[in-house]
Amino acid sequence: MFDTLMELPLFRGVGHETMRKIVGMAKFHFLKYPEGAEVIKAHSPCTHITFIISGSVRQTTSNRNGRISVSQTLRAPDVIAPDFLFGRATNYPCRVVALEPTGVLQISKADYIKILNSDPVFMFNYLNIISMNAQKSVVGLMSMTSGSLEERIAFWVIALSQSSGENIAIECPLRNLCAIWGVQRSALVEALNRMRDHGVEAYGPGGVVFSSRKKLLDMLHEHPEMGDDQVHKPEENA
Repeated sequence: MFDTLMELPLFRGVGHETMRKIVGMAKFHFLKYPEGAEVIKAHSPCTHITFIISGSVRQTTSNRNGRISVSQTLRAPDVIAPDFLFGRATNYPCRVVALEPTGVLQISKADYIKILNSDPVFMFNYLNIISMNAQKSVVGLMSMTSGSLEERIAFWVIALSQSSGENIAIECPLRNLCAIWGVQRSALVEALNRMRDHGVEAYGPGGVVFSSRKKLLDMLHEHPEMGDDQVHKPEENA
């Protein structure tokens, strides 16, 4: 179990002895969900940090009127929406459903604060993840006004998904996507066709499916998402 916990994104870089100490001082809640069960309800309070320790889930984020949804698959070991544990908005923006029998670890906010204060590695891991997520959102938003249409689409998808997200799908009528990106339908279709080798798996009247987030990042080699899927020890950030 310690080896499993040490693979989780926010626990990497610590030893077995450190893990034994935090298991002793914080309450770890292990939950199991069958296929199709709702793990997190959209807009529910984020009172715990939630890790996927086995299996996989489908995370879907929608706008208020439900006309645009972005979904992605997350697999163990991973963390679900860590950005929303603190701050002004502490409700989950997404609905999460188990794709298969899935194991989840939950730690309350109070206990997670104890963990963050117990060792600088935990604090730096968390700060790195939320900082990278904030930075990619800014870059994604600013890219909407510059670059080629392919780059703008790629930045937008990257900003709305986690670094480990797979099978990312935008569920939105193409005419609405044309309005978002300020282009004609023919231009959008041509761009998506050109992106077949860069992660676009399929598209139709109802939206677009991206098979590979990494290929989108590779296409944006001039604007790399620095450190997006990495966490560093404190001395590496000094």
